[in-house]
Amino acid sequence: MTLFDLTGRRALITGASMGIGYALARGLAAAGATVVLNARDARRLEAAAAALREQGANVETSVFDVTDGAGVRAAVDQMETEGRAIDILVNNAGMQHRGPLEDFPEEAFDRLMKTNVYSAFFVGQAVARHMIGRGRGKILNIASVQTALARPGIAPYTATKGAVANLTKGMATDWAKYGLNCNAIAPGYFETPLNAALVADPAFSEWLAKRTPQGRWGRVEELVGAAVFLASDASSFVNGHTLFVDGGITASL
Repeated sequence: MTLFDLTGRRALITGASMGIGYALARGLAAAGATVVLNARDARRLEAAAAALREQGANVETSVFDVTDGAGVRAAVDQMETEGRAIDILVNNAGMQHRGPLEDFPEEAFDRLMKTNVYSAFFVGQAVARHMIGRGRGKILNIASVQTALARPGIAPYTATKGAVANLTKGMATDWAKYGLNCNAIAPGYFETPLNAALVADPAFSEWLAKRTPQGRWGRVEELVGAAVFLASDASSFVNGHTLFVDGGITASL
């Protein structure tokens, strides 16, 4: 269907060397986009790019630290100067740090904020400045089920993902008038490297199966449809929305 066709568009995905970022890059490429993988680790990034190219994807890479505002601006401006305009941005880079709130280290809280929130602001702003000039663009921020719900031991992470959802609303409010669509995807519990410790815990997996109406962990491939929808013309009048892809966990008690 032409509404979902991304042929001729370039998508920058942060934190794309593994997990959700890699899966979304593969999905957007399958829909026709040229994907630009971003991460800090050049070797891991090239390995991911090579794997996607073997699958027939059009892949580029851009190595920069999403928590470094000046570095982000320089990298994005360079891509634009080289004629590699970014039509779609997926702000996926993120991290987790677990621990009791009363003893949570200040440096860990600061690192969470920089990686999960500052990065979306830095990259979003740098990319949007060019999108605004063209009068079009798609920004997808990766939120979380913790945007709406909390669990013990991850209060600071929950705070960052709440901030991502509200930053998304702010982006839409400021930039929709320039032709930009800014939305978020909030994954539930997915089997990813970030959740490896939880996946390996039989007690947690049993709890999750009972708590989630669909009764299982999500698979990263199940996020692709939402991403293609929000990156394509099919979502032309969707703005400031957070789409939960969580097996129904936020819909039930």
